Amino acid sequence: MPEPRVPGERGAELALACGETVSIHDLDMGMRELRCRCGERHALVMDVHPPSRFVPEALVEVLRETVDTTTGDPFDTMHLMGVVVEEFPERVVAEDVAEDGSVGYALVWVADFDARRLHEVVVELVVELMEHAVSHAEDAGAAEEFEAQMFDFDVAAFVDAYRAERDFEGETDRPV
Repeated sequence: MPEPRVPGERGAELALACGETVSIHDLDMGMRELRCRCGERHALVMDVHPPSRFVPEALVEVLRETVDTTTGDPFDTMHLMGVVVEEFPERVVAEDVAEDGSVGYALVWVADFDARRLHEVVVELVVELMEHAVSHAEDAGAAEEFEAQMFDFDVAAFVDAYRAERDFEGETDRPV
């Protein structure tokens, strides 16, 4: 049975990598960045955010078809952020808030860098994941072709173009 709360009570505090804290009740599903008391902006991701926030839906479908997850669930934001946490364990905090039915999300991640840098990190890690998968292909030429294509791939330019296309600078995607 849930514990009764006092009206207006802020709830659980999330300890950020920068040393500050934030109430999970101050985070809403439309946020992509958090303007912190430390003076920096921190990327914010929730399990309800689709992986297409970072890469095109067509690529998300390919990842879902080809990546076997340890959970057995289709590849999703949780898996993307798991890779990020694995790469940057001291720079990303994660919290399971599934027990708090008033927030609208079950998992939240806050990075010690801004949303644009997180976007670059995710794309870089997806490329590494794809490169690893291609290296196991039976067709040796496929790996060479992929590497040649990735040699010309500019992560920063991709992120700029994708963010402009998706309008991440629009009203609902500004830091708060």
